[in-house]
Amino acid sequence: MKTMLFALFILVGTGSAVEAQKGKPLFKVLGFYTAREDPAHISFVHEANTWFAKMAAQHRFQYDSTKDWSRLNSKVLASYQVVVFLDTRPDSLPQREAFENYMKAGGAWMGFHFSAFALTPSAYPQNWSWYHETFLGSGEYRSNTWRPTAAQLRVERKRHPATKGLPALFASSPNEWYRWKIDLRKNKDIDVLLSIDASSFPLGTGPKPSEIWQGGDYPVVWTNKRFHMVYFNMGHNDMDYENKTNRELSHTFHNHWQDRLVLNALLWLGKDR
Repeated sequence: MKTMLFALFILVGTGSAVEAQKGKPLFKVLGFYTAREDPAHISFVHEANTWFAKMAAQHRFQYDSTKDWSRLNSKVLASYQVVVFLDTRPDSLPQREAFENYMKAGGAWMGFHFSAFALTPSAYPQNWSWYHETFLGSGEYRSNTWRPTAAQLRVERKRHPATKGLPALFASSPNEWYRWKIDLRKNKDIDVLLSIDASSFPLGTGPKPSEIWQGGDYPVVWTNKRFHMVYFNMGHNDMDYENKTNRELSHTFHNHWQDRLVLNALLWLGKDR
């Protein structure tokens, strides 16, 4: 009887340990956003927060989000394995220093669309050289397509964890695509994962001719091999601006291959620590 009770105790204890392990997140993610002014970016932020929370429940990581950029400090960041910039970037010097130190110490980062934007003069000037030139490698924004349009994306690094299982080509969700001042191809630290395939051109509908790309080389997802990071140019939903309804005309998520790309990248960032 004592032997049976002891065995039962061990079994229950082991089961509790397993349950405790199941309840512990594999890693923690903190998403920062501003969600102000542009309805397309606001739409994306709300959609992204919902999608990341859903993925967290399915894949055993913890997702928290905040518009309080003061939380971008060393004390808070120490509790998270991945930081996400959903739309903008930090503007205060202490926040920028905390983020730079976090990344240099081995932290992980994922950024979308407007988080890489910088243009002088504008409300988001290029006044953070480490972030835009060293970390992202892209420098200032130069131009964009319009309207938000789906593109055929070409996978360039098929063996990267973020692109695992993706087809060689797939259609993106509609997006406003950016081009940059600095040629990413010339930077030995930049690893381009996906770019716009030539079959996408002409890309955009205008009305300005400059908003319709007729050709060229446009990386849209890349990593910097000196840091644990990935940037996605996606993150601008199509909106009904013309009729002033701001109704959503497209979504970034719920695109099978694009969702898989983002999830692959996040799991790579969170688990490879």
